[in-house]
Amino acid sequence: MAGDDMQMLEATVACVNAAIAELGIRDDMRDVIIEPWRELTAGLPIRMDDGSVKVFQGYRSQHNATRGPFKGGIRFHPAADLAHTRALAMLMTFKSALVNIPFGGAKGGIQVDPRKLSERELISLTRRYTRSINHILGVSRDIPAPDLGTNSQTMAWIMDEYSAIHGYTPGIVTGKPVELGGSEGRNESPGRGAAIVGRLAARDLGIGDSPTVVVQGYGQVGSSAARKFVEDGAKVVAVSDISGGLYNKNGLDIATLDAFLADGGAMADFHDGERVTNEELLELEADVLVPAAIEGVITSENAGDIKAKLVVEGANQPTTPGADEILADRGIKVLPDILANAGGVVVSYFEWAQNIQQFRWGLERVNNELEQTMTAGYNAVHEHSQSHGVTYRSSAYSIAVERLMRAIELRGFLK
Repeated sequence: MAGDDMQMLEATVACVNAAIAELGIRDDMRDVIIEPWRELTAGLPIRMDDGSVKVFQGYRSQHNATRGPFKGGIRFHPAADLAHTRALAMLMTFKSALVNIPFGGAKGGIQVDPRKLSERELISLTRRYTRSINHILGVSRDIPAPDLGTNSQTMAWIMDEYSAIHGYTPGIVTGKPVELGGSEGRNESPGRGAAIVGRLAARDLGIGDSPTVVVQGYGQVGSSAARKFVEDGAKVVAVSDISGGLYNKNGLDIATLDAFLADGGAMADFHDGERVTNEELLELEADVLVPAAIEGVITSENAGDIKAKLVVEGANQPTTPGADEILADRGIKVLPDILANAGGVVVSYFEWAQNIQQFRWGLERVNNELEQTMTAGYNAVHEHSQSHGVTYRSSAYSIAVERLMRAIELRGFLK
């Protein structure tokens, strides 16, 4: 188990343990809540374009399905080993419970850099992986979705391969192309969800209706969050991608930046704003900081230099436990990942429901339902935080663990 994966898993377990203690749950229930129900490891041999055969390692961790079918993305990344997958699967269980949708938690992964494969190799690998895990998938059993290194096209290949075995089954994955039964608004939903709860928290913190916002990681999540913040009256003063960032204290023209990037431009060449590094960007003067890239970017080393009043975790676990304590001591609020980036699984639920009903929703309905669901999740976390005098993260896990325990009790499968 890699060190970063161990830290990610330990951080999640620590949050769950704290919630168990606060709720007074019996110690012998701890493993029931934490341990995964099932895990699968698969060797995935494919023929490469040069004629050689290479075996990749694939995984699916099904953490808990007490509240509904397993649900979670599939990640194509060199670090996507079993420990990494297990930690993310656990996060999905509590994320689904917190926003009160009828799913459990799972995660899948293949240890591969998809950028180094041709399209034919990537299709072959995706189909091999699907064949290897198809017996543990199902519309009422386990429904994958896109994650880091995968996208709607990947989901289309998975759906096609699964359907070749089981018959046409669009509901087997979410995050598909709209033409194949995907939902309007699914691609933008993780970022929109983060901006929705960020705006609500800013209001409750007295920041106002026009906060200044910094977005670290201008990918699908970060760019969607920036657009939603601007739509709601905020001023996005800085953004970054892997090449570095841009800063303009008067606010960046996000629409023009998006058009520039869509036309093949590089962020470093955009005319509006001064250049900053990703490290400098985290420490800029702003009301709201949205880390939306990878894990562990806010650490004990830089948490003391964060100047934002509110951190909205658009990525999975971007804040280390040590940094979390420092931010709390400094009075900086943190909206945790299991709330802030739950928009994706919320609209995945809507897509799944549409597939089952064979009835398509319009974009306006999807966005309205997302707003209502994210607002309800935020309000529950905020009210618990206020009434118990604890952080947003502690509140979020307490609510999620309590809902999971209640489902376990009602189902009676430990009687």
